[in-house]
Amino acid sequence: MSSSPRPDWAVLHHAYGRAEDVPGRLAALSGADPVARGAAVSALSSSVCHQGTRWPASAHVVTPLVALVDTPATPDRPTVVHLLHAVALGEPSDDVLPFEPGHVFAAAERVGPSDEAAVLRVLFENDDPDPDTVADVADAVAVRWAADAYHAAERHTPSFTTWLQDPEPAVAARAAALLAWFPRVPALATALAGVGIDTGTVRASANLALAFLPDPPGSGELAALTASLASTDETVRVSAAVALARRRPTALPDEALTVLIGADDEITGVVPGWDRPLRGHVALALQRLGL
Repeated sequence: MSSSPRPDWAVLHHAYGRAEDVPGRLAALSGADPVARGAAVSALSSSVCHQGTRWPASAHVVTPLVALVDTPATPDRPTVVHLLHAVALGEPSDDVLPFEPGHVFAAAERVGPSDEAAVLRVLFENDDPDPDTVADVADAVAVRWAADAYHAAERHTPSFTTWLQDPEPAVAARAAALLAWFPRVPALATALAGVGIDTGTVRASANLALAFLPDPPGSGELAALTASLASTDETVRVSAAVALARRRPTALPDEALTVLIGADDEITGVVPGWDRPLRGHVALALQRLGL
């Protein structure tokens, strides 16, 4: 397989102008200096996914980040997955799951290269910029950049699926959460259902990802979720009950309802890769059931 051509960072933009600093930041992520790695994560977070906004450079950062996670010797791989999630998706809420990229990115279809060039010219090149001159296309151009980053990540979903079995639990858990945003990955439900029942937060994250898939659950999913209800790990039990409540609200097993109703009000923490606390997922599941 031929490798993709290296991007010309000098002609790409991020939130602060030309993206010439990006290669150095990416290189620092694999370095031995933890301070330099932290600075690189901070710089990339603020430049290529600034407050959720993606830029022309953002899509080109995806492949190097995936390569870093694919390399076992990379330090802080869970942090790199977290950064990848932000670059690919911005700052979305799981309220919009199941994700429908065709709907979310529809506005991108009405802009072209000349529109992007006009927006960049106003933002970075004009001495006296007049945003009103591009007001009619600026939002759609931002959607275009977001779509490009998403689709760049979509091309790497085979790697994301492999990470589900990663020996580092935080990588595997974050991979499951990331895959929830790519619901049409072939055999995704099977891959999520195949995560070991004894893997704690990884299984819990896979359960939550299964909760947000758009199609009715198959037998393999149901078997994995039902088995999770008997786990000694409360996070695994509760996340499985949440998934069953979302996917089978009219045919919820009694065991799942018991888990949801009995979930400790003090259950704390967030499953790696998910922004909503687990008790928030429980509240939404009960609401879905009309309770």
